Amino acid sequence: MPERAGVVVIGGGVIGTSVAFHLAEAGVPEVLLLERDSLASGSTSKAAGGVRAQFSDEVNIALGARSLAAFAGFGTRPGQEIDLRRVGYLFLLSTDSEVAAFEQSVAMQNALGVPSRMIGVAEARRLSPLIDTDGLLAAAYSPDDGHCTPESVVQGYAAGARRHGARIVTGCEVVGIEAAGGEIRSVETTLGRVAASTVVCAAGAWSAAVGSMVGVDLPVQPYRRQILVTDRVPGVPDDHEIPMTIDFTTTFYFHREGRGLLLGMSDPDEQPGFRLDRSDDWMPRLTEAIAHRAPAVLDAGITGGWAGLYEVTPDHNALIGEAGAPGRFLYATGFSGHGFLQGPAVGEVIRDLYLGREPVVDVTPLSVDRFGDSTPRLEIHHV
Repeated sequence: MPERAGVVVIGGGVIGTSVAFHLAEAGVPEVLLLERDSLASGSTSKAAGGVRAQFSDEVNIALGARSLAAFAGFGTRPGQEIDLRRVGYLFLLSTDSEVAAFEQSVAMQNALGVPSRMIGVAEARRLSPLIDTDGLLAAAYSPDDGHCTPESVVQGYAAGARRHGARIVTGCEVVGIEAAGGEIRSVETTLGRVAASTVVCAAGAWSAAVGSMVGVDLPVQPYRRQILVTDRVPGVPDDHEIPMTIDFTTTFYFHREGRGLLLGMSDPDEQPGFRLDRSDDWMPRLTEAIAHRAPAVLDAGITGGWAGLYEVTPDHNALIGEAGAPGRFLYATGFSGHGFLQGPAVGEVIRDLYLGREPVVDVTPLSVDRFGDSTPRLEIHHV
C-alpha cells in the first residue's frame, strides 16, 4: 500500500478497472485502485456478458455504442482477448404497446448510427430457431450487439492500467473516507491510511455505503439475479450462432454458452439484499416462461449456475457524475444491469470529468441530483 495517491478508485470490477485504465492512460499520476476481494469478484464476474446499444434514450444509446466500439478493438487497446461474439440482440415483442415503444426507440437508435431494425416474426424465428412464435407480434434486432467474457475485460483493463503506472491492491477494504473543509483528505482501509484528494466510487451494489462515508446519498440497492447454464439443446447444431434473445414481456433471456445456453430472468418477487445463494424460488416462473417461448430448452440438462447482484436505482438508470461536496468525489454506479456493457465508455467519461474537460458522452442526466427533481428518467429496456 502506498502512503498517498492522486486518485483512489474504489471497486475492482469492470467500471473500476476501466476508470483506472483510462485515467492512467491519460497520464494521471498515482492512480490507485482498491478492491476488497479479487478483481471482478463482485457483480462483473456474475454478469451474463451481453453488450448492446439498443436503448430508449440518447444517453444510454451513446454509452452503449461507444462501448461496443471499444469492445471491438479490445484486442489492441488495452490488449486482451475477450471472446467478443457479435451475434446480435433480439427483443421479442408480444403487445401493441411494446411494438410502438420499440419502433420509437429504433428510430432514435438509427438517428444515432445504431443499425437496429424492426423485424417480423418469421425472421426472428430464423435468427433464433429455439423460439416458439405463439403470441409474438414483432421483434427488434441489432446485428452489432452480442456478448463477451466479463472477467477477461476486467483483466485486460487491469493489465493496461498497470502498464500505464496505476497500482492495484486487492484484499483491501475501504472502511472510511476522511474529509475536511469540503475536501477529501484520505482513505482509510484495512491495510492502512492513504492520503488522497480524489475518490472515485465504482463499488457497484456496495456504493451506498461508500457514499455515506462522505455524506453523499447514492440510492443504490442490491437485488439478486440468478443465471443457469444448460447442456446442449437437442436439435440445435453446435455451429449455429444464436443472438442474445430476450422475451421482453417476461424478461426471460438466453444466449449460446459453449455447446449449451446461458439463461436467466428477473424475479419480480425478489427483495433487496446481499443474497448470493442459489434457490429454486424463481424456477416455476422461469419454467413457465421457457415452456411458452422456447420449449425445447426444457429438454436440455442444467450443468451449472450462479447468483449475482444488480445495483438498482429508483429509475433503473446509472449514477455518473461528481458530487458538489465534498469536492473531487466522483461516482459511477447504479447501472441496474447495464454496467458491464457500458464500462468502457464510463471509464472515458470519469477520466474526462476528473480532467475537467467535456465528457465524450454528456452524462448530465445521470447525475444523482436528478432524484431531487419530480421527473426521474425512466429506462424501458430494464432487462
